[in-house]
Amino acid sequence: MVIAILIACIYNYCTYTFKLKFMERSSSKLQGCTNFKLRQLSRIVTQDYDAELDGLGLKITQYSLLSHVLKLGPIRSVDLAKTMSMDSSTLSRNLKPLIAEGWLAVETGADARSHFIAITVSGRSKRQEAQSHWRTAQERLNKKLGAARTASLHKLLDEALVLLNPERAT
Repeated sequence: MVIAILIACIYNYCTYTFKLKFMERSSSKLQGCTNFKLRQLSRIVTQDYDAELDGLGLKITQYSLLSHVLKLGPIRSVDLAKTMSMDSSTLSRNLKPLIAEGWLAVETGADARSHFIAITVSGRSKRQEAQSHWRTAQERLNKKLGAARTASLHKLLDEALVLLNPERAT
């Protein structure tokens, strides 16, 4: 299947026609870098969610952390990192601003070496405030993609997560 797209360039007032060829299922040769395509899509989606949350002083990554800690916390940072498929250093870097704002707190566990991440009262409030903005971004994305495509995307992503990280399947 070939789709032609007309694009107008705002810089030089020209129009260009791009022909996009969608591979049929029978085609065995894949083209393009999967990592690049996933990261490109991720950046576009993240920008939309971040724009929606911008007035609250939150990024979508921070909203996600607040949501995970609310649901799972108090939780050890190593367990939170594993649940979110993040490395510990990235998680630590992402937690710092949330702790500085007072939305998350580090609590000492049974011994001095164990620490738990917990959501604070102000963190619950911030997450609650942000939830409607997240939902707006979510519904906008779902509308752009359509219900069937969104469901197919979720199914494909869930399957890929299990195939690429079998530990998550258990």
